[in-house]
Amino acid sequence: MLDKPRLLTGLDILSALMVLIAAALVFFYAPVEQLMGQVQKVFYFHVATAWVGMLGFMVAGVAGVLYLRTEKEKWDIAGLGAVEISLVFFMVAIIMGSIWARPIWNTWWTWDPRLTTAAIVELIYAAYLLLRSGLDDPGKRARFSAIYAIFGFFSVPLTFISIRLVRTIHPVVIGSAEAASQGGFNMDAPMKTAFFFSLAAFSVFFADLLWHRIRMGKLQSKVNQLRYQSYEKES
Repeated sequence: MLDKPRLLTGLDILSALMVLIAAALVFFYAPVEQLMGQVQKVFYFHVATAWVGMLGFMVAGVAGVLYLRTEKEKWDIAGLGAVEISLVFFMVAIIMGSIWARPIWNTWWTWDPRLTTAAIVELIYAAYLLLRSGLDDPGKRARFSAIYAIFGFFSVPLTFISIRLVRTIHPVVIGSAEAASQGGFNMDAPMKTAFFFSLAAFSVFFADLLWHRIRMGKLQSKVNQLRYQSYEKES
């Protein structure tokens, strides 16, 4: 059993405190947007979870590059953990976006470029897990997963810039404000504080979860090695 590092314990506490503070800032410090009302507060968590999803997919791509260069198992474990965590956060972002869209656009879903590309990204990385489950050889599974994660990441920036490349009803909040009917709004100082603190809080939360997932992956690897050694002795 791996001893839990003190730094990880501190990161657990820090991430929990930051997420709680972010929630307090969103609900009690940031003002209610005049046109959209309370539903606008979903925006802070919607963007933060989407950001964490994209961050994790980037980490998986970097881990894929490092695995192909070194062939060290730790990078395969890190890449898998990053994808698993990011899939959950990205799905939460899509669900929160639908909750926001219902009163603003009068629909839960529309095939807007941002929404469509986000759904495609989610499916691409779900396929990553299917790829891993279909390969029994550990070395081949790690190599194929690394290559897939690298090329899969090209879909992530496309999702981010889609609302700037084509006409879309999805608002561009950072840098400009669209018509109120599209959900656009200018952030005042308290809104910006809540927004950027939420991004930081969820980023720290992601790092905390990834560290735990890597530790779990290493333990799983040791268990698999012991099983293999036991099988070798019996045969």
